[in-house]
Amino acid sequence: MPQRERDLSCDVLVVGSGAGGLSTAITARKAGLDVIIIEKDQYFGGTTAFSGGVLWIPGNRHARDAGVTDSREAARTYLKHETGNHFDDAAIDAFLDAGPRMLDFFEKETEAKFILSAYPDYHPDVEGGAKLGRSVTAAPYDARALGEDIRRLRPPLETITFIGMMFNSSNDELKHFFRVTRSLTSAIYVAKRLASHLKDLLLYRRGVKITSGNALVARLAKTALDLRIPLLTNTPAQRLIGGNGTVAGAVVSDAKGEYRIMARRAVVLASGGFPHDAVRIARAYPHLARGGEHLSPTPAANTGDGIRMAEQVGGTCDIRFTNAAAWMPVSRVRLGERTGVFPHLVDRYKPGVVAVNRQGRRFTNESESYHDVGAAMIADGAGSKETAAWLICDHATIRKYGLGYAKPAPVPVGIFVRNGYLKRGATLRELAGASGIDADGLEKTVRAYNESAVHGIDREFKRGSTAFNRYLGDAEHKPNPNVAPIGGGPYYALKIIMGDLGTFDGLTTDVVGRVLLRDGAAIPGLYAVGNDRASIMGGNYPGAGITLGPIMTFGYITGRHLARQQA
Repeated sequence: MPQRERDLSCDVLVVGSGAGGLSTAITARKAGLDVIIIEKDQYFGGTTAFSGGVLWIPGNRHARDAGVTDSREAARTYLKHETGNHFDDAAIDAFLDAGPRMLDFFEKETEAKFILSAYPDYHPDVEGGAKLGRSVTAAPYDARALGEDIRRLRPPLETITFIGMMFNSSNDELKHFFRVTRSLTSAIYVAKRLASHLKDLLLYRRGVKITSGNALVARLAKTALDLRIPLLTNTPAQRLIGGNGTVAGAVVSDAKGEYRIMARRAVVLASGGFPHDAVRIARAYPHLARGGEHLSPTPAANTGDGIRMAEQVGGTCDIRFTNAAAWMPVSRVRLGERTGVFPHLVDRYKPGVVAVNRQGRRFTNESESYHDVGAAMIADGAGSKETAAWLICDHATIRKYGLGYAKPAPVPVGIFVRNGYLKRGATLRELAGASGIDADGLEKTVRAYNESAVHGIDREFKRGSTAFNRYLGDAEHKPNPNVAPIGGGPYYALKIIMGDLGTFDGLTTDVVGRVLLRDGAAIPGLYAVGNDRASIMGGNYPGAGITLGPIMTFGYITGRHLARQQA
């Protein structure tokens, strides 16, 4: 039984500490409600802390200030095309109306700050698509502002940092690291940056100059803590407390045992969806259903707890979307005795890198979004157990850009060959043999690709034909930042498999976040935000930040709605 002497009470209990939970909690607290946040993990921040910290918010102030021309009608048209049969008029309209207000609220009332991102929409040439202005990125932050709570901030994903260092995408910092062997200015910059970072590691055991989702979480958590919202880590919810058909709180636990937290207005589920719920993803992910592999870089604690608790009181989580998650091609990385996950966010866009299947054939435009390439991998693997691809490049390309976790020069590439992360061959045929790829198919593919690639053209998949393709290519490579021929050996191959950035399917809710029964009635006292709530994007990925943008917008909507409810 719970230890009643330890019981707590509040107006709103939030289960989870990513952007969804934090935005809901802050909005409700700013409206005068008493809020408690509980977090299952030892760290706060959830998947948001691993993310790029980008929000897709059409009509945002930063775009207007920069003179970007856009309209609500264009964004709505774009979303109608992108979401297809899953277009939800009420939810889309609420998002488009409240999104800009949400952004203004958080920038005015909290530590959160954003800068305009240069990301185009992922399908900018579709009707209503935009080449600029709908994505904003969390501004960099000095994590030392958290004081002792810096130790509870989830570290960034290990595989995409350099000895724990995060890079500032709003300036040329990353370019300095790529040019370190070719520019004295860059070499001096990198030396100073490394010295500063090593000092931070000694003092704080982590980098403190943080960016992306790590900065967004730190800014929101600082606000929550300043508002005296208890943020209880290592405190998982065990089950909901009900009475007379109403959810009235939850039984939670910590190192001392179980106790109750009663909620006078609502329990808000924000526990990160179900990317590590092995049973549910086996049904929801087609490549797993046919016996393939999946490796998610999301926090291991995201096991679908919130969804299961909601289902126990009548909530529903149907697998309704063709793409139940935001797909991300990943590779396995050996980190000592551990297995790390590297998300392939950038390398696929670079000229001289192609992706092939086991037959040695290309199957998609490698410079489309991670979600689109993932969907293409799943479709290409239909009818077989394996869902995988191999990134192929020559020696000059890997030394210039790197490949996956293998860094560009001057970091040696041999260590990644010796530990098996990369396969290498003096010829394409030798590479195919080392990688388990059909040699004839690979040679034929590279020969056909090179015929037009020497002119900067991808005849088969039109790579580099959209603003989004070009955005993450090499702008200095002419005439096409995404296309270059594969030159002489040695050659390298890196196997990629399917991963995700979080789930799209989730609990059925109404616009304000109330969890619904199968008959459409709301469960009194129970709400869902973040990835615990089904995405308004219908299993599609229209642009950078289409997860966090709606998550924070609906957190804001839910928090404001709760403040209007009677106690």
